[in-house]
Amino acid sequence: MASAGSAAPGGKTTTKGAHVSAGPVPIPTPETQTFWEGTAIGELRIQRCNSCEEYYFYPRPYCPGCQSDDVEWRVVSGKGTLASYNINYRPFPIFESKDPQVIALVELDEGVRMMSNIVDVEPLPENLELGMRLAVRFEPRGDQFLPVFTPETRS
Repeated sequence: MASAGSAAPGGKTTTKGAHVSAGPVPIPTPETQTFWEGTAIGELRIQRCNSCEEYYFYPRPYCPGCQSDDVEWRVVSGKGTLASYNINYRPFPIFESKDPQVIALVELDEGVRMMSNIVDVEPLPENLELGMRLAVRFEPRGDQFLPVFTPETRS
């Protein structure tokens, strides 16, 4: 579990607000191995079809749009917007934390949507505006790193 002040590759430290609770460690499969290798070094990798030029997520060996198997992994920006969310006050028993978790549907700038968590923000509706800009970072869970999102800071 990432505790306050813990560091993750490619990301800043967790210091306030919601965080990802401890829970099961993801087990990479042949289809997801490249994704998890990327998270371990601070990269968000998504598949892209070379035939129709569309990104897609979740990982699979063929394009869900055109069925082509001419696909490749690409490192993406890790930036996107909040499309939807739920504040979960009752986590599953296998998760250690009793803190609320912000479960989110994030639309990446590359056009795909992925489920994740929002961290570093108090889990209150007034802090979670649909369309708000988000940036990925990675939090450790066992020997894997989970992509989570935090409100994007303006430079």
